[in-house]
Amino acid sequence: MNEHLADLEKLRARIAGLRAKTTDNGCTEAEAMSAAAKVAELLDRYDLSLTDVELRDTLCERREYETQHNKRIPLGDCIVAIASFCDCRVWREKGPTGEPRYVFFGLPSDIEVAHYLTELIDGAVRFELGRYKTSADYQRFRHKDRHMANASFTLGMVASIADKLTAMKAGRDRVNSEAGRDLVVLKSAVVDAELDKLDLKLRVVLRPARMVAPEAYGAGGVAGASLAIDLGDPKTA
Repeated sequence: MNEHLADLEKLRARIAGLRAKTTDNGCTEAEAMSAAAKVAELLDRYDLSLTDVELRDTLCERREYETQHNKRIPLGDCIVAIASFCDCRVWREKGPTGEPRYVFFGLPSDIEVAHYLTELIDGAVRFELGRYKTSADYQRFRHKDRHMANASFTLGMVASIADKLTAMKAGRDRVNSEAGRDLVVLKSAVVDAELDKLDLKLRVVLRPARMVAPEAYGAGGVAGASLAIDLGDPKTA
């Protein structure tokens, strides 16, 4: 196994270890997001360790994400931000049973982190929604309005997380560019070339406007903004 593959296996092993620390097993949502930040930091290190030739010679892969929970979280509102954060592409398709799922496509290290980050965000939103349902603000909603309150909270939180990921991505790219490597342009060229070979018929689907409860949407935004995701400087980490 060459050094490139050995480093990739180390990254995957680290993700597997962090994946075991879910909110169900006693890891708080803030700890989970901190773990995601650490993996993204390791991903930056991994990318910077590769030469341009090694990046161009790396084969792209696909990785599906399909939630196992009955209650759906509107991940579609931040899935593009997750894919961008990890320099990969994403689309939605139906699985074998007809259930919708997201497919990440890109370099192996990138889609591994994208899948993991999606898991963490899904779990964090569920955790915070459960906590919101115990709040006095939530109890003020009439029972018939609580379904909208739930949806509004999750939408607000997911949108807030997407904004944070977008800002963080811009910061990471700026640091890497200042270090003399424009990884985004290089990796985008590799991924787009491989994606063209698949000859997929992808299309953009516009979503209808959704009604929200402003108070619940705002509470979700506050919860999303409070999640601790701090990558620091990948040059000194």
